[in-house]
Amino acid sequence: MTLQTRTLGTDSPLDVSALGLGCMGMSEFYGTPDEAGGIATIHRALDLGVTFLDTADMYGPFTNERLVGKAIAESSQGRDGVVLATKFGNERGEDGSYLGVNGRPDYVRSACDASLQRLGVDHIDLYYQHRVDKTVPIEETVGAMKELVEAGKVRHLGLSEAGPDTIRRAHAVHPITALQTEYSLFTRDLESEILPVLRELGIGLVPYSPLGRGILTGTITRGSLSDDDSRNSRFPRLNGAALDANLVLVERVKEIAAEKGATPGQLALAWVLAQGDGHVGVAPIPGTKRVAYLEENLGAADVELTTGDLARIADAVPADAVVGDRYGDMSTVEA
Repeated sequence: MTLQTRTLGTDSPLDVSALGLGCMGMSEFYGTPDEAGGIATIHRALDLGVTFLDTADMYGPFTNERLVGKAIAESSQGRDGVVLATKFGNERGEDGSYLGVNGRPDYVRSACDASLQRLGVDHIDLYYQHRVDKTVPIEETVGAMKELVEAGKVRHLGLSEAGPDTIRRAHAVHPITALQTEYSLFTRDLESEILPVLRELGIGLVPYSPLGRGILTGTITRGSLSDDDSRNSRFPRLNGAALDANLVLVERVKEIAAEKGATPGQLALAWVLAQGDGHVGVAPIPGTKRVAYLEENLGAADVELTTGDLARIADAVPADAVVGDRYGDMSTVEA
């Protein structure tokens, strides 16, 4: 297993491990939270060369940042061995209630201070606006984020699920190092309009859900998700007739993966890793709370794909072939 690094951004570059670790599921959404398993997974990831950890204040809510901060503090690598990314903007109450998207400058500042305290660190390496607040000009939100950079609380800025115009306007206020958005063989919407903007501006791409919420691992079948797994209700692609249709596509991925001596998940991750170029560094952040799945995911770094392989994979899962929206409510995602 050889884990290389990728550079996100050109105007404000940040070096990260080619594969990061999404920590959300350790605290919420994908079944029962598991702090001990999550911390063990983070420690194993750091031991294997993963330097890029992703969290957000809303996960838990608030508990995931504490978990990640605890794991870093207890790791042999310490704070200097980690590129730490977190997010603000999806505001939640202590009781877990959803309060809406908030991009007001005063909230940006208070959210950052709260995240620093929960994480137990003095700076955040990459700070994302989690969702765009359509009631606040992006210039005002990023202006407040820029102040955090100037104050030394944040090193690099990012956006999540932002559209082309928002990305351009934000980048004009302060260099945007990375865009985090869903990207996988099952979600390729960004290829037509967003990727060209990232290439033009030299902004890195951090794909979340690069395994299509797990379906590309080949382990999801009808009825396989536990009752407390939010994927049952949040993601139309994983339910009913849509799931049946999408599992046909997964079978095609399995066939190619077997020929390459890889698991379907490793093949899917290798495909995402191969989408970077000289203008856009791509560093996916597959999430897991299990060491075994982490180690399988990292095996994708050793899967070599030829130009012919990439074309065949793309043909096996055409961009418009997946059935169902990626969220039940797409209203907070910019086109």
